[in-house]
Amino acid sequence: MTVRLRITLLITLTFLALCAIGGFALYQSSRGAQQVKAVTEGVVPSTIQSVELMGQLKDVHIATMAMVSAPDEASAKTLHEALSTRKADLQKALAEQTRQADSDAQRGLIKEAEMSLENYFQAIDSTAQFKLAGQQEAAEATMAATVDQYLREQGQMIEAVQVEKRRGKDQAIASLNTNLRETTTTLSAITLVAVLGMAGIGLMLYRQIVRPIGEMERKMTEIATSQDFSHRVPVARMDEIGRSLTAFNLMVAKIEESTELVRQRTADIQVMLHTIPQGILTLQAGGLVHPEYSDHLASIVGTREIAGRSVVDLLLTHTDLGADALSQATTAIDACIGEDLMNFDFNAHLLPGEVSARFGDGRPKVLDLTWSPIAAADASIERLMLCVRDVTELRELARAAQVQKQELAMIGEVLAVQQEKFQDFADSSASFVRHNQRLLDAAATDAPARSAAVAELFRNMHTLKGNARTYGLLQLADVAHTAEQRYDTLRQELSGWDVAALEAELQAVRASLEHYAQINDTTLGRKGPGRRGSVEKYLMVPRERIDALLHATDNALQSGDANAPRALLEEVQHALQLLGTSPLQDMLEPVLASLPGLAQELGKEAPQVAIADGGVVLRTQVADVLRNTFMHLLRNALDHGIEAAAERAANGKPPQGRIGISLHQAGAQLTLRLSDDGRGLDLARIRDKAVASGLVPEGRRLTPAETAQLVFAPGFSTARAVTAISGRGVGMDAVKAFVESVGGSIALELGPTTEGSEHAPFQTVIHLPAQYGVAQRTPVEFAEEAAR
Repeated sequence: MTVRLRITLLITLTFLALCAIGGFALYQSSRGAQQVKAVTEGVVPSTIQSVELMGQLKDVHIATMAMVSAPDEASAKTLHEALSTRKADLQKALAEQTRQADSDAQRGLIKEAEMSLENYFQAIDSTAQFKLAGQQEAAEATMAATVDQYLREQGQMIEAVQVEKRRGKDQAIASLNTNLRETTTTLSAITLVAVLGMAGIGLMLYRQIVRPIGEMERKMTEIATSQDFSHRVPVARMDEIGRSLTAFNLMVAKIEESTELVRQRTADIQVMLHTIPQGILTLQAGGLVHPEYSDHLASIVGTREIAGRSVVDLLLTHTDLGADALSQATTAIDACIGEDLMNFDFNAHLLPGEVSARFGDGRPKVLDLTWSPIAAADASIERLMLCVRDVTELRELARAAQVQKQELAMIGEVLAVQQEKFQDFADSSASFVRHNQRLLDAAATDAPARSAAVAELFRNMHTLKGNARTYGLLQLADVAHTAEQRYDTLRQELSGWDVAALEAELQAVRASLEHYAQINDTTLGRKGPGRRGSVEKYLMVPRERIDALLHATDNALQSGDANAPRALLEEVQHALQLLGTSPLQDMLEPVLASLPGLAQELGKEAPQVAIADGGVVLRTQVADVLRNTFMHLLRNALDHGIEAAAERAANGKPPQGRIGISLHQAGAQLTLRLSDDGRGLDLARIRDKAVASGLVPEGRRLTPAETAQLVFAPGFSTARAVTAISGRGVGMDAVKAFVESVGGSIALELGPTTEGSEHAPFQTVIHLPAQYGVAQRTPVEFAEEAAR
């Protein structure tokens, strides 16, 4: 029989026993209640009423005596009528006694009492007749003889009824007591049998359920105390308890396996903590270090007194964290431990990541700190795990790699520039740096001269930066941009003049320029001016021209023509004039090569550039000036003049802008013209800017040509925002300074304005002394061409 069936049987028997006991008790209770009701509502009241009959009979006799003694006839009559009412009451009471009688004897006695009562009242009536007839003596005689006799007889009858009633009452009470005793005995017997039966079944269940469970509990306690999971509970039967014991043994076996696995993993973790080259620790409440931590942590912090110490005292106070950051980190740690996991997400940004530290040995270290929460089952943070990595060497390697990467990038930038062009750029940039150094030295002791010095400092650095961007030397351009920003700030407010900062930024530009030069000269082995060399020291002559001169000389010597030497001299003179010259296209090639990249940066199509040199070559002495000049002019044309492709298409123009550069020589001057097919000059905006900046009084009237020339004013710019390309108000001012430095001039010539347009087309016209230009053809070639 299974445990389930045993328990079901016990419950069923218990239920049946309770039902039997309850049913019998209910039956006996109902029966007893009926008997008690019969006694209390029938026997006892009837007995009491039988006693009351005697009292009523005495009242009737007293009333009869009063009637006989009445002084007059009326009183006697009244009393006689009252006796009739008393008669009815006695008859009614006797009838009630008959109804309540519970034996024939009682009913027979009551019957005789009723007959005697009738005789008694007949005697009273006879007495009343004598009284009412005025026969007082007859009435008294009848009263004494007849009425008293019937009264005694009636009293005896009623006493007999009382005796019989009392006997019935005693019998009913005795029967009730007997019934109660029998009920108590029966209930006790049934209860005893039920208790014994349930005790037997309970004992059986104890032996088959409670004792095995107790054995399992004992084993569980023993296992829990000893942590020896090799113990098993013996299984005697394969009922529910047996299966439970089997499941318990299986669970213990699983726990044994899991314990062994945990033991192995704990050992692995201990090995890891002893060998891993990282500082791993966990923080308890209050930011205290848990006793379990990795051995490598001691080598990082320089002490083995770690367990139980505050992480702030152990680690954070030795770092470069400021007081505020240290306070925030301490608060964040306290706000996480013991709180909801969400708190870590809210406060993680306050925990330091990478810090510099110095411990007992004084060596600087770079530490990488990684924080992780250890959550409990209720999603609260029990502890914080902190992984400390000494990344000093790694950061040094990263810095070295960054330097190497920067070096490679600079090498790539230098290689993209031809040797002679780089040398020209380096020489030109070095001259700008030297000039700025002289300006700073002079302005350091001459405060009134600073305003003019700042303008020149700014122009020089802006040009240097523009040239660096043109040649793709971006790191130098970035350093120059930093210095340029300070100069721009000083142009607005000279009170910020800081000699040390200015010197440091100029030194940074010089160092960057020297770094590029060192890469070119030493790393790449391109030291020197290259094939062409400096125009101040070297001149390049095409070999075919030398061959032509030698051939012409041989012809002249062998010819008998008298004019041959003169023609030879003219040709030699022209050849010597061409030495140290270069076509305009070659001079501007670095600037032109930078236009596609600049256009991409501005989101525009690369422009088409057409150059017409008019058969004139230029002396290389003006090459730097022209490159610097056209660097600004072409950048301005692409940034301010030529529109984006979509806007050009809307105006019926091709997507690519067009830029034209022409050169011709007339008399004592060279003329260069630069034009583009962009939107032109916004004369209204130029005037508004000039008025706003104080260059032109509010009410002064200017012609369009005068308005156009305002762009050459120092610091003037119509750009709406400052960018790395424009907006600082230096381009045309610098262009003018460059051109004038070689004795030239520059102006803007306006073309016809389209009706309804807010912009005016224009050309930039540069005049240079004729000494900087040489015609490519000799006078003889011109004459031959004219003759043809």
